[in-house]
Amino acid sequence: MHAHADVVKSPSSEGAKTDAPVLSVIDIVKRFGDGADALVAVDGVSFDVSEGEFVSIIGPSGCGKSTLFNIIGGLVADYGGHVAVDGASVAGTHAAFGMVFQDESAFPWRTVIDNVAFPLELAGVGKRERHDRARRFVSMVGLDGFERRYPAELSGGMRQRIAIARTLASQPRILLMDEPFAALDEQTRLLLGDKVLQIHQQLRQTTLLITHNITEAVQLSDRVIVMTYRPGRLKRTFDIDLPRPRTSAVVGSDAFGHYVAQIWNDLREEASRGMGDDESRRVGEAGRS
Repeated sequence: MHAHADVVKSPSSEGAKTDAPVLSVIDIVKRFGDGADALVAVDGVSFDVSEGEFVSIIGPSGCGKSTLFNIIGGLVADYGGHVAVDGASVAGTHAAFGMVFQDESAFPWRTVIDNVAFPLELAGVGKRERHDRARRFVSMVGLDGFERRYPAELSGGMRQRIAIARTLASQPRILLMDEPFAALDEQTRLLLGDKVLQIHQQLRQTTLLITHNITEAVQLSDRVIVMTYRPGRLKRTFDIDLPRPRTSAVVGSDAFGHYVAQIWNDLREEASRGMGDDESRRVGEAGRS
């Protein structure tokens, strides 16, 4: 069954983008297992992302958001529905997508510049040109002066910047990020959020972010999509009507706090359902032991 999410519109969002979407996610359903024991992880999820738009998907643990991310990125097969780029259905990995994951993935034997240039090397770009192009993205993520360092010499936040720069160097139409800052401390997370905002402003990079952090979602996004607890459906979409660039004044504003509170109200409901489900399962397991 297809779930229709509520949409919370801002006063200025009625004239929203009308151009054809770059990314369309259409009635995605994913089950694990068969028969009565099958687990429905994602159930009837549909949404579009327009050119240059930054969209975040947020939901409680176990809601299927990472499964959905992997389906969009072509890492999971055997699902219902389809994914389209510029109106054409895609399956499997696709050149339109660049992916950044939670676990930092810098190659330890390569310097920063060679890590970032790696996709260009695979594409057959000559060394001088690929290093020139890679330097642009090294600078963009704030790693000037570290080009010849190795990942072991850098902090976790800096290594994650390498992953972002390397993905951007391949010039994807759509940047997919799955909780890329989750393993970082709060201060580093906020600083990297600022850096991602600057990159988005500079490149107008179409971006889809999976996160469990409400502040991060509101700080970065044009829209925030809230998913229900299992099975993962779209519960509500919030249009974030805050000025860009998102300065510290914007993040500290009453309007920003209002969005965070609204989204938390929805998320708290779903997280509570998940917590109750976990407690019931543990009680059942204890009763059988």
